[in-house]
Amino acid sequence: MTEPSAAPPTDAPPNSPGAHGLENLLSEERRFPPSSEFAAQANATADAYAWANADRPGFWADQARDLLTWSTPFTQTLDWSDAPFARWFADGRLNAAYNAVDRHVEEGRGDRVALHFEGEGGDTRTLTYADLLREVSRAANAMTALGVRTGDRVAIYLPLIPEAVVTMLACARIGAPHSVVFGGFSAEALSSRILDAEAKLVVTADGGFRRGKPSALKPAVDEALAKGAPSVAHVLVVRRTGQPVEWTQGRDVWWHDAVEAASPEHTPVDVDAEHPLFILYTSGTTGKPKGIFHTTGGYLTQAAYTHLNVFDLKPETDVYWCTADVGWITGHTYVVYGPLLNGATQVIYEGTPDTPHRGRWWEIVQKYGVTILYTAPTAIRTCMKWGAEIPGKFDLSSLRVLGSVGEPINPEAWMWYRRVIGGDRTPVVDTWWQTETGAIMISPLPGVTAAKPGSAQVPLPGIAADVVDDDAQPVPNGGGGYLVLTEPWPSMLRGIWGDPERYKDTYWSRFAGLYFAGDGAKKDDDGDIWLLGRVDDVMNVSGHRLSTTEIESALVSHPWVAEAAVVGATDETTGQAVVAFVILRSDVVEGNAADAATVQETLRTHVAKEIGPIAKPRQILVVAELPKTRSGKIMRRLLRDVAENRQVGDSTTLADSSVMDLIAQGLATPVAASED
Repeated sequence: MTEPSAAPPTDAPPNSPGAHGLENLLSEERRFPPSSEFAAQANATADAYAWANADRPGFWADQARDLLTWSTPFTQTLDWSDAPFARWFADGRLNAAYNAVDRHVEEGRGDRVALHFEGEGGDTRTLTYADLLREVSRAANAMTALGVRTGDRVAIYLPLIPEAVVTMLACARIGAPHSVVFGGFSAEALSSRILDAEAKLVVTADGGFRRGKPSALKPAVDEALAKGAPSVAHVLVVRRTGQPVEWTQGRDVWWHDAVEAASPEHTPVDVDAEHPLFILYTSGTTGKPKGIFHTTGGYLTQAAYTHLNVFDLKPETDVYWCTADVGWITGHTYVVYGPLLNGATQVIYEGTPDTPHRGRWWEIVQKYGVTILYTAPTAIRTCMKWGAEIPGKFDLSSLRVLGSVGEPINPEAWMWYRRVIGGDRTPVVDTWWQTETGAIMISPLPGVTAAKPGSAQVPLPGIAADVVDDDAQPVPNGGGGYLVLTEPWPSMLRGIWGDPERYKDTYWSRFAGLYFAGDGAKKDDDGDIWLLGRVDDVMNVSGHRLSTTEIESALVSHPWVAEAAVVGATDETTGQAVVAFVILRSDVVEGNAADAATVQETLRTHVAKEIGPIAKPRQILVVAELPKTRSGKIMRRLLRDVAENRQVGDSTTLADSSVMDLIAQGLATPVAASED
């Protein structure tokens, strides 16, 4: 990483990542081209870019025909006449569950394993595609018996167990859009989502297992419905933990009573390509929940294409594992739909990486011979903190492709991931996309791209993305700005449920005719794209625009630091000041390598050397943990509350809400930064 010169003050407006500073921040000289052996057998080819650029709609039409089975073939590819509302393959008809399950059985692949389920406590289940077809058909019949019809919405509030996948596919089978609510969300959050979607059925469980203990789910459903939910007729309950549950006669139904007694024969309902497949509510917002909804044909096309090519999937031989929960878009696209559309064998795991021990993930990789692993940078950095000796105890030689998702990955974590987990041989695909985009948009292609640590690099074939300045002009190589999408794509959101004006205002009003993703980005000297996080995470310090991502990367590159989170805090002198929260590596803590004042000054000096004096944190606070959601995202707004001495906001979505109490206690006597 190069050391930039300090940029002069600017009069650019706040939250303008292209104004100053970012142009100099990110650079990377290391390159990891694919081996000749990998390139020779790769699914993706370099000529796909030219093919797609010459005829983007035609490219996607070919993918839709090749990767999906249509009951009524489409004749129209893209209708953009009512922009920004797209219609893809609109006159075609198909069924998502048929494409994910039935056709594999019909084509003789029924004995192939679809799901290897690993419970947190070590209980296991294996479902073949034939097994999955029977279970999905039974669940579809049970839902129909409970009054669910095509077009009705179904809320799903389940742990990561096979029934979650079965329920989603059963909804798709009868054409009932599903709305999965992450099991870590509160009753209040669940209530708002049920009301907004007007769900007719809620599918939940008595609970799930979390860090060795049962964690209840059904009480949150009862509390949510007690607030008022006139649309809900029934609650279907999976018995997972055996916990006692309150029961409402006439409303509540046991899964094992309704589903296991249902017929294993069911004819899927064909729907229009633009029929809604699911609603997924974005987390972390205030006010009315924002229901992102996706439709069937375009979403499935891009889910299948990206899963097959970004991960170089070989369905006959690969064992794929995406560690995401189905409560997030990653779980929808790369646990449920993408892998099953492609006939993959995959692992799903209910628990955490450190229960009952910190080698649990690597034990699972070894047990099932996982070949493709897709996880979040936060998880990678956590494993770095625990030390390379833990994965070193397990045989990870089966791995051949590694993926990263959820937030920008700093180069040092990328290198550790490739070296320690991938044995210095696997491609690493750093993927950028969103709930709204539905599927991966920017990523290296294994077998084609010379990978660059920390950079998502280039838009995939068929995707048009750019980095623009405040006037919507593309920035030159080396420049920073706003990440935008310039052409429609098949898996794009079709709107915000019930609120088309909010959709236009939220995503299409900042730049005329361009979808603004909300992320800052930079093009390096090669034109590769580096994600800088949300625009709100670009700080204005004395007129300089500084990326929290870049400062976090600088901190983590120091050998003392395992993980870091940076926020901007209001400062009377500079407008905003940099405040960093760091977790030290265990050997530093155990060896008492330095006191707090020495740690702080050493790390501040390191940031100045890596980026420039303007990026020096005003304060560096050593903490034991960072506040994270169960999906692994750091809740920086809570850290911003701490940094600005405000009452800490809602922490109900945290995996461990006690983390904020520990941070607050640790701040009782903070070490002040030295004056510059």
